[in-house]
Amino acid sequence: MIEIGRKLNGRYHIIGNIGSGGMANVFLAHDLILDRDVAVKVLRFDFQNDQAAIRRFQREALAATELVHPNIVSVYDVGEEDGLQYLVMEYVKGMDLKRFIQTQYPIPYAKTVDIMEQILSAVSLAHEHRIIHRDLKPQNILMDESGVVKITDFGIAIALTETSITQTNTMLGSVHYLSPEQARGSMATNQSDVYAVGIILYEMLTGNVPFDGESAVTIALKHFQEEMPSVKNFDPNIPQSLENVVLHATTKDPADRYKTAEEMSRDLYTVLAANRLNEPKWQPTGLMGETKILTPITDDMTMPSSFNSMETPTEERNEHEEIEQQEAEAKKKKKKKKPLIIFLSLLALALIIGGIFYFAGRGSSEVKIPNVEDQTEAQARKMLEDAGLEVKTETKQVQSDTIEEGKVVKTNPEIGSTVKKNREIELYISSGNKKIKLPKVTGKSYKDAIEELGDLGFKESQIKITKETDPKVDEDKVISQTPESGEEVDPKTDEISLVVSEGPEDVYLADYASLGYSYDDAVNELLSYGIKEDQITRVNKPSDTVGKDLVIGQNPAAGNPFNPKKGKITLTVSSGPEKTTETSSDSTKISLGNYVGRSYENVVTDLVALGIKYEQVDEASDTVSKGTVISQEPKEGATFDTKTGKVILRVSSGPKEVAVPDVTGLTQAEAKAKLESSGFTYAAGSGDVSKGTASSTSPSAGSMLAKGEPVTVNFSNATAPTNGENN
Repeated sequence: MIEIGRKLNGRYHIIGNIGSGGMANVFLAHDLILDRDVAVKVLRFDFQNDQAAIRRFQREALAATELVHPNIVSVYDVGEEDGLQYLVMEYVKGMDLKRFIQTQYPIPYAKTVDIMEQILSAVSLAHEHRIIHRDLKPQNILMDESGVVKITDFGIAIALTETSITQTNTMLGSVHYLSPEQARGSMATNQSDVYAVGIILYEMLTGNVPFDGESAVTIALKHFQEEMPSVKNFDPNIPQSLENVVLHATTKDPADRYKTAEEMSRDLYTVLAANRLNEPKWQPTGLMGETKILTPITDDMTMPSSFNSMETPTEERNEHEEIEQQEAEAKKKKKKKKPLIIFLSLLALALIIGGIFYFAGRGSSEVKIPNVEDQTEAQARKMLEDAGLEVKTETKQVQSDTIEEGKVVKTNPEIGSTVKKNREIELYISSGNKKIKLPKVTGKSYKDAIEELGDLGFKESQIKITKETDPKVDEDKVISQTPESGEEVDPKTDEISLVVSEGPEDVYLADYASLGYSYDDAVNELLSYGIKEDQITRVNKPSDTVGKDLVIGQNPAAGNPFNPKKGKITLTVSSGPEKTTETSSDSTKISLGNYVGRSYENVVTDLVALGIKYEQVDEASDTVSKGTVISQEPKEGATFDTKTGKVILRVSSGPKEVAVPDVTGLTQAEAKAKLESSGFTYAAGSGDVSKGTASSTSPSAGSMLAKGEPVTVNFSNATAPTNGENN
């Protein structure tokens, strides 16, 4: 154990212990030259004389220095001092993903997808450098305080170019995340990392690993034999599209699994899109072959003694337990020369497990896709069908300089792949040097479109992407293509233009609180922008000043750009005044009564008796009699402080006054109609009502009078001349 306070290479001052892995202990140190904290990984004492371990440790440093990526822990330095092999890495202040799951579960789906996208981005880069991690698990994935993911521990990653090493199949990875092909002794591939990422996604969604058991062998066999449990058993609300990613990544047959981490990332990119949430459950296409029943493992079954060397991985221990156990193991291994025993046990284990599943797999329903390259379509179909495979009716054309027109260039899955019997195979037929018909890629994600065009021989440099806003086409989907589908093109020289949707244009939200919107009115306006109800969240909040169901606030605030497809808005809505009021004898707070409909004089008397200040606001009303309270602020039931508060009373000043119209010279019917249309009540006065005409009114024409008041009309006698004058 390296001492705290030691300076490695005179530069790295050891501050404390961070943790340990299978081969190395990790310490927090301070770089005295660059004045920064770093993590120093030191090969464990019991491996210092193990040349194979030292080579693997050095290989880790070389492999990791190639991987420059924001989601991979950077390696700064590597060295040796007094027989101690060490490497200096970026120090990530935060926690590992295992602890994050334990403390934050349940994790929001969007957060889960974001973390997985970061992991897959890092894994994709490693695979591009022909490096397989082989030990992906939450304990090897760190998260800094900003939520940025950092993958560490490439201690068992192996460059594929080192063919002598790739033949060594010792199972160094954690068995909970072990792929079925590794469990049966096969070499790890890029798809083994994809499987491990799928298990990590399962754990983030459920809080548990899918397979557990009393021993490592039992768990390993479950990965190979048992069906993946449904994540919906833990959370029925998980979208089917998200479960489909888990199923696709963790299928037993690599031929059905995502081919690359990039392919899995593309699928995850749209997994929470509204049009995918209820998609059909994903099913592997390779499950059409004959089902093989495997003998179940029981507690009474005799197992090879070497299986005992595979111990079930323990849960995380605290730092002191880890240190004590390491020291104890170091003393024990000094005496017993255990490194040699461990090496021999693991070697025997690999041979035994490989042999078991090799013979178990013989006679299975798996077949190897025969080499049908340069065969005619008819010959290829016969060869594939004779091998127990099915061939898609439709073929795809691809240009080829080496394969003559009409013959097979390649298959999907690839020639040489091992797949289940009855698996459907797609043929790519050569068009020679002739042009091929361009397929339809509109409606697809632009990443899928680029991949499909790439399969036909187009380079990415030949594909031009233009982005436009479109309210009807989801973001990142292809709106149109040039040339159009069906046109003949040359994949060597022709360019393809794809117009890709950026989704709808941003809208600018109104200030629903200050405009007095009710929740329903605000929702209706939002829906008119194309925003869906599941993007709107309502939060109720008591208010003594804002009426029930009226909007108090919103997030995002008014005036900010808002994406109708992806944005989410929270409306804070008044639930009315709080029910509780102060009841202590010295309290100045009361619960207001309802004063609406009462006369102003009576209300004032009550308010004065309570010691409440008040303010009158007159308001004309055609329906409420003069002097009656129309409304009040605060509302009934509000908690009110009699010392500091003020009640505003809106009091009716009665109907608005209007001018009495001139009705002289009109008949009784005409005069009545004109007065009533002006809002007055007609009353007959003196004179001959039936034969005479209106001679005067009381009040007189032009006088101001409240609506609803009576106007008396006087008439002339039938024999008397009418001169239109008012008496």
